[in-house]
Amino acid sequence: MYRIGLSVNLELRSGGSPLALLFLTLNVPFKELLTYECCEHRYLVADWSLECPACALRLICRRKMMVKEFAVSAPGKVILHGEHAVVHGKAALAVSLNLRTFLRIRPNKSGKVLIHLPNIGTRLSWDVVQLQALLSTLQVYKNDEPISPHPEEMEKLKEFAGIEKHSADTESLAVLTFLYLYLSICERDLPSLDIAVWSELPTGAGLGSSAAYSVCMAAALLTTSGQISCPLEYGTDTGRWTVDELNIINKWAFQGEKVIHGNPSGVDNAVGAWGGALRYRAGKITTLNRVPTLKILLTNTKVPRSTKILVAGVKNKILKFPAIMNPVLDSIDAIASLCEHVLDAMVETPSLEEYPVLEELFDINQHHLNVIGVGHPSLDRLCHVTASHGLHSKLTGAGGGGCGITLLRPDTDSSVVEAAKQDLKLCGFECWETNIGGPGVLLHSSSSLKAEVQQVFEGL
Repeated sequence: MYRIGLSVNLELRSGGSPLALLFLTLNVPFKELLTYECCEHRYLVADWSLECPACALRLICRRKMMVKEFAVSAPGKVILHGEHAVVHGKAALAVSLNLRTFLRIRPNKSGKVLIHLPNIGTRLSWDVVQLQALLSTLQVYKNDEPISPHPEEMEKLKEFAGIEKHSADTESLAVLTFLYLYLSICERDLPSLDIAVWSELPTGAGLGSSAAYSVCMAAALLTTSGQISCPLEYGTDTGRWTVDELNIINKWAFQGEKVIHGNPSGVDNAVGAWGGALRYRAGKITTLNRVPTLKILLTNTKVPRSTKILVAGVKNKILKFPAIMNPVLDSIDAIASLCEHVLDAMVETPSLEEYPVLEELFDINQHHLNVIGVGHPSLDRLCHVTASHGLHSKLTGAGGGGCGITLLRPDTDSSVVEAAKQDLKLCGFECWETNIGGPGVLLHSSSSLKAEVQQVFEGL
């Protein structure tokens, strides 16, 4: 640790810009300069001297973010092709779903941290002093690379939050994820915050709701703590972080997913951070640089299922009938590969001519998924109803119920879509007309959020 002497003339070595004026403009207290510790570069700021320009800018960024309210959002995800085959080394295509999770963050002077989760009726608060005491008992990571949450740390967090040891309900996991990310990311100086999270995504439907939550939480806390920039420029409503900053967000969101799922693949949080589409094969995630935005009808059959049981069932079929099942998995892999090429071609030369190919791939893959044993009567009914309106559907995710997606061509008449939605609702299903392939995590000015989201947040 180095202690720097008194210097009235503050200048950045790289550019020679006076920092003192910036600090005075931002009303940074003299006391804050005396006590701010730079863990990354191992300098201690003393008096008006900053020998570490990077940390000076980080302190400025943090000061700016702590005086303003902002919001972030992240998309859900659907599997376009490759369900279950991916478990056996084949490729899966995952795409962002434009049903989003929204997080609003406000600094406060109450000395408390408050979290509101209106989707599940949760409202909790803790004193920052209590959290600081909790932090002192944890082995918090102090370098740039996040590490996996330790089981002993999770037990301490559960005890602090009053969560039963083996509890795995939505509220408990959401609270644990928040506490872990807040303490880990903000550990140098725990801020007083008011955080509200609301989602358009249903939970437990295989649509990446937990990952969208983790991505939003990581992005908001990293921005507030000054570890990544605030990409909102003057006069703009939304901003997007740099590639390097998105990598940081994704790494922390992955740690949040580990709190919730234990051993996640990393696909869901990668889609939430980057958006668009990605290919996942044998543990390797590859972001696809060019994907079109496609309109879909997302349908939730509301039939519960166990992913673990379904995966085991497919494995048993492969062991029992390898000569039959392995070619089916190869065919699913070929479908994912062909779909990827078609999507790339659609970006190059947008045309309706590619849609019949995408529709046929939906139909073939759905039949394959039934063959390997992950279909369900509810999904058969979904496909039958949409087919009666000239539309093509397939399950997405684990199958055995859950959700299905229906491709909507740009020239599909709105009356056809509405008729299909009404028939699906009569089956007891829930439907959303939305799109896939859109942007990942975004920063918003609070005033730019759509009316429905603003209304939810204003009612808290």
